[in-house]
Amino acid sequence: QVMLVESGGGSVQAGGSLRLACEAAQPWYCMGWFRQGEHNIREGVAAIDSNGYTAYENSVKGRFTISKDNAKNMLYLQMNNLKPEDSSMYYCAVRDSTGSCTTQAAAYDYWGQGTQVTVSS
Repeated sequence: QVMLVESGGGSVQAGGSLRLACEAAQPWYCMGWFRQGEHNIREGVAAIDSNGYTAYENSVKGRFTISKDNAKNMLYLQMNNLKPEDSSMYYCAVRDSTGSCTTQAAAYDYWGQGTQVTVSS
């Protein structure tokens, strides 16, 4: 059973920062962060592959940074200059298949339980 455990969510004021973490039990080719959007659709936020190539959703570019610690099988999302519209449940997801590591939720196989981020204005 694949286990992904997210942490680091919380409540902050607009302009603040949070750092999300996702603990995985093994290395994965592609790891990503997603958030729950309208109509319960999971929207891609950022992704990173085993070579360190990253992809970001346009609204977070320049504010969020995805990174990972291969030695610890940890995935991170540094979120700066948070806005109220960033409020959501954030999920970590992984897949082992190769190919472009995008922010398309359908391409991911395993998901964590999520961590809540709330940004107040």
